[in-house]
Amino acid sequence: MRPLEGLVVLEFCQYLSGPSATLRLADLGARVIKIERPGSGDGCRQLLLNNLETDEGGVLFQTINRNKESYAADLKNPQDLAKLIKLIGQADVLVENFRPGTLEKIGLGYEDVKKINPRIVYGTVTGYGKEGPWKNKPGQDLLVQSLTGLAYLNGNGDQPPMPFALAIADMITGAQLAQGILACLVRRGRTDEGGLVEVSLLESMLDFQFEVLTTYLNDGGQLPERSHINNAHAYLGAPYGIYETQDGYIALAMGSIVRLGQLLECPEVAAFTDPKEWFTRRDEIKGLLVEHLKQRTTEEWLSVLEPADYWSSDVFTWDKLMNHEGFKVLDMIQEVGRPGQQPLRTTRCPIRINGERIKSAQWAPAIGENNGKIEMDFNLIDG
Repeated sequence: MRPLEGLVVLEFCQYLSGPSATLRLADLGARVIKIERPGSGDGCRQLLLNNLETDEGGVLFQTINRNKESYAADLKNPQDLAKLIKLIGQADVLVENFRPGTLEKIGLGYEDVKKINPRIVYGTVTGYGKEGPWKNKPGQDLLVQSLTGLAYLNGNGDQPPMPFALAIADMITGAQLAQGILACLVRRGRTDEGGLVEVSLLESMLDFQFEVLTTYLNDGGQLPERSHINNAHAYLGAPYGIYETQDGYIALAMGSIVRLGQLLECPEVAAFTDPKEWFTRRDEIKGLLVEHLKQRTTEEWLSVLEPADYWSSDVFTWDKLMNHEGFKVLDMIQEVGRPGQQPLRTTRCPIRINGERIKSAQWAPAIGENNGKIEMDFNLIDG
């Protein structure tokens, strides 16, 4: 039995942040009911990555909404709204990521829902919070990465701002929302009291940068200085970064430059004995490493560095990773699908409970696919 079995979660969400939170709750056993517009449903159904789609929408939608049910309802239709209110009265959690004020206009804001069901845990995601000049700005991942300064941490010093090439703001925010919901559920178990959990993409991305923002706030407001060679962390000195070798690449993390130079048999690097220079002269040191590391293969360098416990690794592509025993032993790939259709391969939930890996084979639902069952289970139709 999974930890959240028996819990009912209503998802009034689109795209990634809210659905990624409810995906994790579904993985942990909750019954997640996705409330969708009749006909069009969640806009994520039409969001394609690399033009990859299935018979029922984009691959991204299928993976982030696996193991959920779909209930189609028009929030502007009084009859549908009455059914939803009845459903809310029996739910444990409600999650929404509409623009601020949207659900309040139809009587489904937190204060309204609290009157319907005082025990409910109400989770809400916004782009930039519910107040301030950005409150109605589109909460889109690239925009948030750009506004929070995150894009200035990537790339080399002579390159323009460079965002992460994945929806990191959505995923981090979804994870934090799930944490807040679970915390409120624990409290409810003690006090029988529900609660409101609020997160925003903006605040989550600021928290994500706490390591570097703390440095900025305590060193006189010095902006990050990206290395011009192999930048991997604007606030760390040499050798931190990825370097080309004779046949590929090698990652070098933190460690003594003197010891690294000795291990690599590079006296020019070993000559930097002052630790302060490992930052102030990091480009010079990295330049020496760039030329020296090209002389041998990645495997040859690792055969020297790894036995000496110097933090280093190969730099894998996804195909090389997935053919390595270190990946295979994790059993991270699962298949989801429907009978008679080509299964979709994706990653599993990374959490293990009592040693058991959490996998789900259930495909994302079609729009309104579960209306009949949900209305029966929760007695939503009078008579």
